[in-house]
Amino acid sequence: MRNRASFENEAVPHLEALLRTAVRMSGDRARAEDAVQETYLRAWRSFRTYQPETNCRAWLFRILVNVIKKTVGKRRHDPLAEAEEVETSTKVIPLFPNADGGERRDIQGALDQLTPEFRNVLWLVIVEGFAYKEAAQMLDIPIGTVMSRLYRARRELRRFLTTSVSQEKERASGHGV
Repeated sequence: MRNRASFENEAVPHLEALLRTAVRMSGDRARAEDAVQETYLRAWRSFRTYQPETNCRAWLFRILVNVIKKTVGKRRHDPLAEAEEVETSTKVIPLFPNADGGERRDIQGALDQLTPEFRNVLWLVIVEGFAYKEAAQMLDIPIGTVMSRLYRARRELRRFLTTSVSQEKERASGHGV
């Protein structure tokens, strides 16, 4: 039987990442907080079955994705459509810390144009750093689909950002609308 201290050491450090992802996937801060709370409740209830040698972060994210699928259902909002930062109880976490304000808006706008399927895969693999296999398990899709969606998401993101930069240059030169 695992104890509370083990749970706190293994699971609690992932709270901010879970909340950040829940906001993106649910589209609503209150629903995201509820989903994270439900995730931790389910994790605590089944923590005795958790194997310490495995990836707790991936295990929690899989629970979170399942909670969001079940609770949000048809009301699901586009992930990543929220603001560029997620405020947690302790601090504000910039999603694109190395970009200036204008670049962040460009990146956020480009992400907003991706389909939810592309954004979910991009978010889990690129932002949260999960392996393709882990993302596939979380989203309950084949690994080949993860790879394909990630490729397409990157291609679309590149296209949107290139178009945005071109339009900005036109406006700056006085030739744009």
